[in-house]
Amino acid sequence: MPVIAAHGLTMGFNDFILFDSADFEINEHDKAGLIGANGSGKSTLFKLITKQLEPISGEITISSKISVGYVEQHTCSDPGKTTRQEMLSVFSDLIDDEKTLENLHDEIDRVSSSSSEKLSELIEKQTSLTESFQSRGGLTFRSRAESMLSGLGFTDDEKNMTVDNLSGGQRTKIALGKLLLKNPNLILLDEPTNHLDIKSIEWLENFLSDYKGAILLVSHDRYFLDRVTNKTLEIEHKKITVRKGNYSVFQKLKEEEKLSAEREYEKKSAEIKRIESIIEQQKRFNQERNYVTIASKQKQIDRLKSELVKPESDEKAVKLKWEICSVSGNDVIMVNSMSKSFGEKKLFSGVSFNVYRGDRVFLIGINGCGKSTLLKCMLGKIRPDKGYCRFGANVRPGYFDQIQSGLNSEKTVIEEVYDKFPGKTISEIKGYLGAFHFRGDETEKLMRELSGGERARIELLELMLKKPNLLLLDEPTNHLDIPSKETLEESLTDYEGTIFCVSHDRYLINKLATSLLILKDGVLTEFDGTYDDYINSLGEARILTSTKKQGKKVNEYTLRKQRETEERKRKTRLSKIESLIETNSRKQDEIKKKLEDDGISSDYLKVTDLTNELDILSQEEEKLYEEWELLSEASAGQ
Repeated sequence: MPVIAAHGLTMGFNDFILFDSADFEINEHDKAGLIGANGSGKSTLFKLITKQLEPISGEITISSKISVGYVEQHTCSDPGKTTRQEMLSVFSDLIDDEKTLENLHDEIDRVSSSSSEKLSELIEKQTSLTESFQSRGGLTFRSRAESMLSGLGFTDDEKNMTVDNLSGGQRTKIALGKLLLKNPNLILLDEPTNHLDIKSIEWLENFLSDYKGAILLVSHDRYFLDRVTNKTLEIEHKKITVRKGNYSVFQKLKEEEKLSAEREYEKKSAEIKRIESIIEQQKRFNQERNYVTIASKQKQIDRLKSELVKPESDEKAVKLKWEICSVSGNDVIMVNSMSKSFGEKKLFSGVSFNVYRGDRVFLIGINGCGKSTLLKCMLGKIRPDKGYCRFGANVRPGYFDQIQSGLNSEKTVIEEVYDKFPGKTISEIKGYLGAFHFRGDETEKLMRELSGGERARIELLELMLKKPNLLLLDEPTNHLDIPSKETLEESLTDYEGTIFCVSHDRYLINKLATSLLILKDGVLTEFDGTYDDYINSLGEARILTSTKKQGKKVNEYTLRKQRETEERKRKTRLSKIESLIETNSRKQDEIKKKLEDDGISSDYLKVTDLTNELDILSQEEEKLYEEWELLSEASAGQ
């Protein structure tokens, strides 16, 4: 049974149409994802559903038998309440009944010996209220609220903090938790994973997967969409397209349909050209019977043209081409025994690791564990208490700051970029901005007027123009929509430098990572592989959708990801071995030159030491070449 039905829905602003004549349904057990580029109309559709806006034409009907829950950002009943009290405010009716039952208990004790009639009346009232209280979850509401707070990542101290001392992200989490506790028949969620770390996102995924009602959610988190949804709606080219399946299934079907449409278009276009050539030939004959043929063929052309639909071009939101200024040495990052605390709060201690040329290392952990602080210590922006970080020879780092502190809010877009790259012409800067979808008047916008996603694109552009051979990225996909994320991933796949990235974007991690660093309770653990590899190593069962029937596809997906990971590892190791062979060869050449020196060749002891060293290097070289051959053969067999 549909809980939401849209018929002929058209909406836009100031003569700009967002979607036209759209039809779709959300049924009572659907968990639907709503996707589309920023500005395509996703939030507007939510406002139409919640009656905050009226459509230009068409209608949305909502079943009268359901209750709709929608997160209103940063709303709370009383900023002076503690986090726990604010979450419990959802159950205000149960809290009132709880107090009433306590008062009834006390009153029954007082009248038990004085009035049997009054006592009977109170007991009857108590019994009735107790039954109602228990049936509405009165015995479990406090534990449910506590579980919700813990699942959303609130510590015991934060549960006792007043709401006015919480961050905007924490207040959003409270609003989300209150909505989920209300248990409506239909939940509308707009970017629910914003401000959540991986642990909290996974908890939310499990909660929503088990949810009995309908869900419509907007998200740019593709991994989250894959694990929660069984239907996908996309707003694109002023249409709303609906397909069964999660995000990955939707994309596969979309690509297949797009390819089929392109083939059909090409086939009909070729047929039109063929018939047109026949018409031209008949015209040259210039006889009466030829004009009959021409008229018949023209009808065929008219029919084909009426059926001819040119496939929509699928333009990416951002187009990036990462280049490097030069090739770095093999040793790129060396972190040794680094520790950092703020007051009594210890973030991490004794952290040591190395990153080599070509590595793609992702640092993960819960919010507040110190990931960004560790990255800033590596960059020298924060001084560690102990230890140090060194960059290797010829390393040219480039840093993406998630809070975008390096951007000047008072400058226009073109001033912001040109002032940092005065060697470029205005025409060149406009060309780069155009590739990042800043065109015409948009280049004259003040930076403070831009959205988070637009500012992120400017920061990525500036980073690209620096041509670093080491990318240090702090949550680079936080503000990007799905098309922008996919373009960034594609460009980083071809990047020839080294990547060190802090991220909770599991899709990005699976796409790019050669290894992970897991920061937990101040201790850093290293793991070779992607996020899915890491989870599988912990023995945790993971599914990509809430539909158990798709288990076979999950296995195929996992196997494919494992093969991709192994191939990345092989390529990284090959690169390292080639560098080691080069270093080994250089050392052997240096020793051979020394042995040719008259001053050394006459010294028996020096000659013996150098010869021994040369033998060791030669043996190492043989082993390196053996491993190189094995890895090369394995890569060729992929």
